[in-house]
Amino acid sequence: MKRKSAKNTGISYMDEQQVRLCKRLKGLGFTPGNQMKMYGLQFEVVSEPIVMGDDLVFVDVTEKRSGRPRRVRIPLPITNMARQTAA
Repeated sequence: MKRKSAKNTGISYMDEQQVRLCKRLKGLGFTPGNQMKMYGLQFEVVSEPIVMGDDLVFVDVTEKRSGRPRRVRIPLPITNMARQTAA
């Protein structure tokens, strides 16, 4: 599998399937600056999706009510939907 390198670092971190998954998740609104409600809380997204494994994708957010930074898991049904449409 081909891997995409991080900009200017030469570090390989995602294969093509993971790159497609991240692109699809960004299309669903998981991009910096967007606001969304997950797990009953309102968040502002502050990072791109972070792929940790086949079914494990996180995004860094700021909780709107408290201003506290958090890393939350993108719900599995959303990850699965994005994976199916990215294939």
